[in-house]
Amino acid sequence: MNSKDLQQRLKNFAIRLVPLCEVLPAKRISKIIEDQLLRSGFSAAANYRAACNAQSKKAFNAKLSIALEEIDEASFWLEMIAGLELVKHEKLSLILMEANELTRILGASRRTVARNLKIDN
Repeated sequence: MNSKDLQQRLKNFAIRLVPLCEVLPAKRISKIIEDQLLRSGFSAAANYRAACNAQSKKAFNAKLSIALEEIDEASFWLEMIAGLELVKHEKLSLILMEANELTRILGASRRTVARNLKIDN
């Protein structure tokens, strides 16, 4: 997978969060989770895009690290939706699987960059 493919996957992930958030029940906790989930999902996509346009390897690593943190946070909020049973599992399984896969991909990328830059993880 190249960087353009990953950019598109992250963007598609963020877009897929919108209809999911729209079906959350009208509860206070849903609003809190919705805000955090949308922020983290869109931030992961935006920061990876910024990483791909970075001026240096260190700047790339910094933005990549933020993208990793944000996609991991999005995974957390999806897990909270599942744990609180705010949405049926069938509606969550694919997007949660994608969030976990994106987390693994970005984590592996970050480890590779850190190793190449001789940075402690």
